[in-house]
Parts: sequence; C-alpha cells; structure tokens
Amino acid sequence: MGMEGIKIFDATLRDGSHAIKHQYTEENIREYCRAMDGAGMDAIVVGHGNGLGASSLQVGLSLLSDSEMLRIARENLHETKLAAYMMPGYGTIRDDLVPAVEAGVDLFKIGCHCTETNITRQHIEYLAKAGKEVYGAMMMYHLADDKTLLEQALQLESYGAAGVILMDSAGASTPEMVRDTFSLLSGKLTCRIGFHAHNNLGLAVANTYTAIQCGATIIDGTIRGFGAGAGNCQLEAIVALLKKEGIPCNADLYKMMDASEAYVAHWWKQDKGLDDISIVNGMAGVFSGFKHHVQNAAACFGVDARDILMELGRRKAVAGQEDMIVEVAKHLQDEKNKKK
Repeated sequence: MGMEGIKIFDATLRDGSHAIKHQYTEENIREYCRAMDGAGMDAIVVGHGNGLGASSLQVGLSLLSDSEMLRIARENLHETKLAAYMMPGYGTIRDDLVPAVEAGVDLFKIGCHCTETNITRQHIEYLAKAGKEVYGAMMMYHLADDKTLLEQALQLESYGAAGVILMDSAGASTPEMVRDTFSLLSGKLTCRIGFHAHNNLGLAVANTYTAIQCGATIIDGTIRGFGAGAGNCQLEAIVALLKKEGIPCNADLYKMMDASEAYVAHWWKQDKGLDDISIVNGMAGVFSGFKHHVQNAAACFGVDARDILMELGRRKAVAGQEDMIVEVAKHLQDEKNKKK
C-alpha cells in the first residue's frame, strides 16, 4: 500500500455535527473520544461541521465554542491524534489556528473549493512551520476537470501539505469518476492522497474502496456514516471490507462497532435509508451541508425542496453560499405564483 499503509481520519465529531445541527454536548465529545481513543484511528476531527470559526447564524450556531470542544477532546484523547478542520473565510490564522495549536491540536485539514487552493497557502505554510501535520482538502471536486484538479492538488503539495484529500461534498461521485481521478493523481503527486465520501447515491463505501484501489492512502469518514445529508463513508463498513480483502489497516473493528452502538446510534434520529432529499442532492451535485437549510426554505416559501436542490445544482452553488438557498426558494415561489 505504501507510506506505511492506510490512514483513517474519523470525522464523526466534525461532519456528524451537521446531522444534529451542530449541537454536540460536552458529554457527547467526552464519551466518544474515550470510546474511540486507541481504536486505530490516526486522528479524530472535532468541531463545527464547517470547521473552526464557522459557528454563525448563516450556517448554524454550535452549542459549544471551538475552544471548548477542542479542550474536551484533548483531555480525553491520549493514543489518538486530535485534529481540526478549517476553511479560510470562516476561520483565520490569528483567531482560529493559533488558539487551536495552543490547545494541542496535532493535525489540521485546511479545506477550500476545489478550484481555489491558492487561498490556503498562508494557512498551510503557517501550520507546517509550526511543526503540525497538515493536509489540504479540495471540496466539491466533481466541479473541476482533471487538468484543473491536478494543478490545484500540486499547489497544495507545494505549500507543504502532507497529503491532499478530495471531498465528494455533494455525494455526486460514481466509481468510474473516482477511478479516473485517483489514477491521475496517484501518478503525479508524491504526497498522500485521500478521499472523503458522501453517501447520497448509496456509493460512499464503494467509492472509497475504489479510491484505495487507485492509490488513496487516507480514508476520511465517520462511524455509522454519521454526517451531513445522507452521511459519509461508514468507517466500520470500509474497515471490514479492507480486512476481508487483506489490505493492511490498524483499526480495531470491534471497538469501532462498540462506540457506534453505545453512542452514535443514539445521536442519529433519522432512518438510515436514503431519503428523497439526499438522493436529489447527489443528483444535483450540491453541498450536503445545505440539507437542513433547503428544507427550511422549502417550508417557508411553500415550494418543493427537490426543486431548490436542482436549481442550486444548475447554479453550481458551493459551501458558503447558503444565502443563495433563500434566493432560489423565493424565485421558485414567484414562478409558482405566476402559473396560478
């Protein structure tokens, strides 16, 4: 597999925040970290679903502050690295990365839209200089062609990123798309490459496995698939598949399953089946974190949430453009009224 095998980044306490509208409690974080510490995860990512500095009325207010969440996790992780995620624009070096470094965060992921990696340079260079393990994350990668993706990934590597993680933020990937993209990157990058899948089309585990077959050595997922929209690649399932296929992996599957049953199963109130909003979200290629905002706008303006998603897809809306959801809903309401 190379580079000492597969790394697993557990985003349950970050992407999972979307699923409960960013209301993780101190007890949730403490119990989960204790249960998963030493379970073979390379890092556990903690914080608001949109990362450090993102708690706001626009995308959702966290119950706890970033500093509180990181402190609680740090106190309960001893064998596993504590990680944080940040997107420039939501967070800054001075107000968010410096305090996170001081709080003892070991590993960082700096995310951006897949065609805007230049905005991450100062953040990645700062963290690399501080001696922190740092990765670049390219969101909504399906919106860029292969040439652009490669150019952008090479930029992240040049800034000092230890790896590049492609984020299927909309759950729009197919195995063929993943195979083509990772086959290209694995032949051109010298750093690690990884995949963060969403399950809108029911393909998160299959897509992640395909990425691994084509050179990915980082899995970025969640326990029980707990995450935005339809959720993420379920870590227990992909780990079981790796073990079945004899692919080296340090994860303790039973310990992961125990944490899933004891804690995560009780956080997710919805049925595990794919609902219509999640499926249309994947069809439209829209950021999975929009789900609750779209449902609220649909109810407010009396329009179909699925129509909002399809129009957002046509407009190529990306994370951070939550204000466009209301604009689209109002537009659809106006069009509906004209037909009366």
